[in-house]
Formats: sequence, structure tokens, C-alpha cells
Amino acid sequence: MIPVQGYTGQIVAVLGLGRSGRAAALALREGGAQVVVWDDGQTARDAAQVDGFALRDLAKVASFEGVAALIVSPGIPHLYPSPHPAVAAAWDAGVPVDNDIGLFFRSFATDDWDGFDTPPRVIAVTGSNGKSTTAALIHHILVENGRPAQLAGNIGRGVLDIDPAHDGEVVVLELSSYQTDLARSLTPDVAVFTNFSADHLDRHAGLGGYFAAKRRLFAEGGPDRAVIGMDEPEGRYLANQLAEGPGDDRVIAISSGQKLIGLGWSVFARKGFLSEYRKGRQAGAIDLRDIKGLPGAHNHQNACAAYAACRAMGLGPKGIEAAMRSYPGLPHRSQLVAEVGGVAFVNDSKATNVDSAAKALQAFAKVRWICGGLQKEGGLEGLLPHLDHVVKAYVIGREAEGFARQLVGVATEVCLTMDVAVANAVAEAEAGDVVLLAPAAASFDQYDNFEKRGEDFVRCVTAATL
Repeated sequence: MIPVQGYTGQIVAVLGLGRSGRAAALALREGGAQVVVWDDGQTARDAAQVDGFALRDLAKVASFEGVAALIVSPGIPHLYPSPHPAVAAAWDAGVPVDNDIGLFFRSFATDDWDGFDTPPRVIAVTGSNGKSTTAALIHHILVENGRPAQLAGNIGRGVLDIDPAHDGEVVVLELSSYQTDLARSLTPDVAVFTNFSADHLDRHAGLGGYFAAKRRLFAEGGPDRAVIGMDEPEGRYLANQLAEGPGDDRVIAISSGQKLIGLGWSVFARKGFLSEYRKGRQAGAIDLRDIKGLPGAHNHQNACAAYAACRAMGLGPKGIEAAMRSYPGLPHRSQLVAEVGGVAFVNDSKATNVDSAAKALQAFAKVRWICGGLQKEGGLEGLLPHLDHVVKAYVIGREAEGFARQLVGVATEVCLTMDVAVANAVAEAEAGDVVLLAPAAASFDQYDNFEKRGEDFVRCVTAATL
């Protein structure tokens, strides 16, 4: 645990007692703060009392008398579509509002570091798609190359739940827009921007607000190095804002599809080959085509981001390549779950929006596509140019019929449930086909989360192929 610094003897309120909120409360108490907590759910409040925390309903201004700060869990709206009543009350009382990410960055460094030979470092990864894979791949590469590392944030453990740093350790954080939007301190050594596409628009009041939340990771503290995806205008804008000129190697430009050789430092993938250029000369190369844990152009972009971040940490190309070849992949993200009779079964349940689903579809030549769920704003029009690899779509979810009608030019079958979709896909699949779960929709109409949906897919595949 990382004890929170700066609040000894002061009252600090914590709103929301899920994984990150509970860890924040415990870390604040460990650092000497007097912690009061609140959650809108009775079960969470009961659990907090068992942990010894005092409850305080934070919806009124009077509740903040004597309170030094309010720490808000990432799932709780603090501005759009409307602020939680407790957040509004904190504003009215003049109480600073922060989150666990802000607490982490103000508390991670300690006096113990004076005795370290190599100061600990932080790599923070954000973007619309590929954050989890990129963060996990960076962590895997570091560990495989003998560097002590921890993985936390929006993946793995909560940021305040990790162990205090060791000499030379690297902490790899995956940070969502919900986390970067509110944190009052954001000071990673290396910050990564994978890519950008529409998502969470209601939470950020539109595309501009969503990008502004991502941009804060680079603008608030200023990382020593920034790894920036250049495949969208937002990334190119951000790189231009950060660099002093084309030769500034504090910005490492990355791409999947573009050749980037006119910049100070770039890493790009084309036709399955990763290339690194520094000052106009090639400095490294990897053939990504046969790395099973990283299929498709979207994963090649993740590989470029991870490669660049690890090179910024001083790792060599050969060590990075060897680690990539042993990378097992993440559950629910282009996860190969079975190969039976020449048919591959891939679980990409995390493909919850149109952009991520399109990238998953383009990774394979012949796809029997399991899709559907709770549609996000904007419909499926953005998917239509990317359906050329789809042999047939098997549509699940409460909105299955409406979803299927939007898939113009594709053979579709309304299956409603996962077990029917998998069974029918298995019955019709031929050698060389890929049965791919890439829903292009949220899971909440049928499942608690995308993980549960992916686990159901794996269960159904196992049952249908035994």
C-alpha cells in the first residue's frame, strides 16, 4: 500500500467505496488522515463500517465542515452529465476535489528513494483503445527483461494498493479518461497516448471534453517523454503541442500503417513489420506477423506503443522482441481461446465500441462475427466499411433485431443469446474461419460487465467444441 502523504491529522472524505475508493480510504488512514466515507449503496457502507470507517452523508454543504479534501471514485460523475450531489456540495464548501490517481502522484515518492541507485519510474498509458493491452505488454516486457515492475490503475490493482517502490522499479499505470479528468496531480515519467475515437461522450459532454480529459495527462505535469499515436488528428495535434521541433526526441511518434521517418524518434508498423527510426536512421525492427498474442493492425499499434515506452526505459530491441514473443495476451482482448478443426475462437469482448470492433474484424481474413449488446451513441455506420472480412454475423442482445438491420450487405442471424450464437457459428464454420466475439456494444443489457460476457463466450465455446 502507498500511504497518502500530506493529510496527517486532517479529515478527508471519500465518495464511492469500490476497488479504488476503498483502497484510497485505507491508504489515507495509513498516512495519518482521519477518514470519513460515503457510498450510495448500503452494502458498501456496511462493509466500510466493518473496516472501521466513519460514515458521513456527503450530499450537504454542512457535511464538509472541517474536511480538507474530497476523494471521488472514477465511476462517479463529477461534472457531466451532472455532478454528484456530494461533489457539488464540496464545491460550495470550497473543499478541493481529487481522486486516487492524484493522491498516488503526490505520495509515491518518499525519503527512502534517497538511498536508491536508480529512482523508480512511472509509465502511464491512456487513449481510447488498446490501453490495457499496451500497459500489460509494457509490464510483461519489463519483467521479462529483469526490471522490477508493478501494473495498476484501470487494470490490475488500484494505484494506492500497490507496494511501495523498490530500487529501479517501474510502475505501469493504465488510466481512463475518468481518472485523468479529475486528478490534481499527473506527473508520469513516460506518458503514452495510444489512439483516439469517440467514447464516453455523455460523461465528457462530447468529443472535445473527452479529448481534453486525455490531454491532461500530458499537459498538467509534463512527462519526460511522450509516446503519441499519430493515426488521428488528435494525436498529431498533441504531438505538435509537446514537441519543440521535428527533431525533438522527447516525443516518440507511433503509428500502425504510416511510415514515420522525418521525426526525431518514431516507431511504426507496416504490413506486420515494426520499425524504429531515430534521427532519420533505422535503430530496430521486429517481424510481428507470427506473434500470436498480438494479432492484427490494432495490436501492432499497441506493440509500437509498448516498444517505444520500453526503449524510453533503456531496454534494447532484441530483449523487447523476445518478450513480445512470450506475451500471452489479455483475457477478453483478442484472446485466442481455442483452435478446433482449423477454426480459431477469439474472445474480444472488450471491443465495446465501433472503432475497437472494426479493428478486431480487420485482424482476420474470414470472420464469423458474434456481435450485439447495448448500443452506444452514434450507431453502427462507422463499422460498415470494415465488414468485408465477415462471412456471417450472429447477433445477440436485447436490441439484436435493430442491431442486425444496420449491418447492410452482411449475412446476419438474430440469435439473442450467446449459447445460440456460438452453437450456430460452430455448426457453420469451416477450416480457416475465425469465430470472433467483438460486440461493438456495451454488455449491460445481458451481463454485469464485458468480462462476464467474455467468460460466457469461453464457456459456450468449450461446451460446443467438446
